[in-house]
Amino acid sequence: MYYIGVDLGGTNIAIGLVNEKAEIVHKESVKTALPRPASEVVKSICDLTNQVVKNAGVCMDEVKSIGVGLPGCCDNKNGILVSAVNLGYENVPFRQEINKYIDKPVFLENDASVAALAEYINFNEEMECFVAITLGTGVGGGVIINGKIFSGFNGAGTELGHTVINVDGNACNCGRKGCWETYASATGLIRLTKEEMEKSPDSIMYTLCNGELGKVSGRTSFQAAKQGDEAGKRVVDKYIKYVAEGITNIINIFQPEKLVIGGGVCGEGDYLLNPIVKYVNENQYVKKLKSTEISIAKLGNDAGIIGAAMLGL
Repeated sequence: MYYIGVDLGGTNIAIGLVNEKAEIVHKESVKTALPRPASEVVKSICDLTNQVVKNAGVCMDEVKSIGVGLPGCCDNKNGILVSAVNLGYENVPFRQEINKYIDKPVFLENDASVAALAEYINFNEEMECFVAITLGTGVGGGVIINGKIFSGFNGAGTELGHTVINVDGNACNCGRKGCWETYASATGLIRLTKEEMEKSPDSIMYTLCNGELGKVSGRTSFQAAKQGDEAGKRVVDKYIKYVAEGITNIINIFQPEKLVIGGGVCGEGDYLLNPIVKYVNENQYVKKLKSTEISIAKLGNDAGIIGAAMLGL
């Protein structure tokens, strides 16, 4: 049997046909094309699903279920997307809408949680607790306990990016101040980089972005630091401390066997990872027992598709 995995984002709808070994057989994507009604987005999901199945040379009868990873809070029991701020949707009966076009079981879950499920499955070993963190526009988090996604009693749990690391700090889109995601996200990294550049007019970071603050990226400070630029090093050191502080908090709470970090900034590899591990080991509450294994996530953009598909398995 096969499973359909849908990764619905604000920019793209990515859909894959996944086998029982959690391998993508075929995948395609289209633009989400927001803003538009949720009913139109669902229609696009169903059209693309049919296209993926057809182009994979598989019969729809061989597809067992459809799993959807959504950027928001989901009520999987009733098949409802309760809230997705970035999509502009509330209380959308996703399961019911999909079943108007495709008569298959439909499972809904938060996109960070399904990505965590995929990374967990990829290790192919049993764990009592596993955590995945995604450093993107925001900070996403997913927690797997005894092989199952933990999402709280109301489906809104494990919003790890909205734990506070600096009381009365930078304003967050959620309405609070000092949330971890305002410091550890790629957006936060870019803000830190621009602030340091304004203080350090001689930094080579200006050369790397052609003198335009609007062209600063999440790579700018890392590229400068690797070339010996002191301003770049200050940004990288501060950013890594923010990331590591949040991870230390998560490890203190969950004590997972493994924790993986994903997102574009993870392209920096050991340059990012090694100081995070060092900081966590020095600052975590439990120091005399076996430590959490921290590594870079392996599946990249495929994690959302695979994890969503595996909701049906």
